[in-house]
Amino acid sequence: MTKLLIVKSLHTVIWIFFNLVIIYLFYAVITNRIGKGVWICIGLIVAEGMVLMTFKGICPLTLVARKYNKSNKDNFDIFLPNWLAKYNKLIYSTLFAIVIILLLYRLTGH
Repeated sequence: MTKLLIVKSLHTVIWIFFNLVIIYLFYAVITNRIGKGVWICIGLIVAEGMVLMTFKGICPLTLVARKYNKSNKDNFDIFLPNWLAKYNKLIYSTLFAIVIILLLYRLTGH
């Protein structure tokens, strides 16, 4: 297995993990099951955001993948369609913001 394939696979697994986190958060706030799991998931997403901020908006795995491929495609480092890789941060930041708005709505007693 090539090193780039390993990085792409790991990056994709982490992406899937964070999809599950977002799905769980939507489920929890929509069904008003706000417990420790919600706060752990929010912490995970905030930690991911801090990592991205530390690396100036670039995933550290992208930097590792750059060592093995100089492609300009947005999906050179992950197994996603190029359009999704390109807009990934925007899409998931928006979804997370919606979750936080729903959570605040729930927490204020509505």
